[in-house]
Amino acid sequence: MARSGRYKVPFRRRREGLTNYYKRRKLLLSGKPRLVVRITNRYVIAQLVRAKPEGDVTLVSAHSGELRKYGWKGGTKNTPSAYLVGLLVGLKALRAGVGEAILDIGLRRATKGARVFAVAKGAVDAGLKIPLGEEVVPSEERLRGEHIASYASLLGEGAKERFSEYFERGLSPTDLPMHFEEVRQAILSSFGEMAGGEATSSA
Repeated sequence: MARSGRYKVPFRRRREGLTNYYKRRKLLLSGKPRLVVRITNRYVIAQLVRAKPEGDVTLVSAHSGELRKYGWKGGTKNTPSAYLVGLLVGLKALRAGVGEAILDIGLRRATKGARVFAVAKGAVDAGLKIPLGEEVVPSEERLRGEHIASYASLLGEGAKERFSEYFERGLSPTDLPMHFEEVRQAILSSFGEMAGGEATSSA
């Protein structure tokens, strides 16, 4: 392996494209727990993590697969499900006594309207304090899934093939915005929140 005073071998996780240590250091300097958001090929995952000398400690977590127990019949990696995961992890955090965090999107680009910001918006609407510029948050229509419903309407009969999993679960994709509201209220109710509160006005 090459060695010199001007050459430095990056840490293994940086070489593998898993961790940006420069960004991680900036996040840790805040002293706040991190809302770690990761999106896989199937799920949206959110964890509230506190850094300690012996390693990161997960305080609470939520993933889009959990939404099923609240009646969610939509996809598990789209924008509406990302918002609901954020709402869920935010409510769990408040119940655990954590009131603020800083967003950690890992190696993902900070793109306007990205799903990682939908998660953060859900957590903020739950009551978690997170520095978040409104200009990067998906629009209310996208959070509710109205873009998916519109696309399904354009497809007509073709929607049955494109959204076959939705139909198998008993949901027409054109009804997704209304279904989103029902599931959001179910999550709020399960945590003893008042239906129609802050999350309603800003979701």
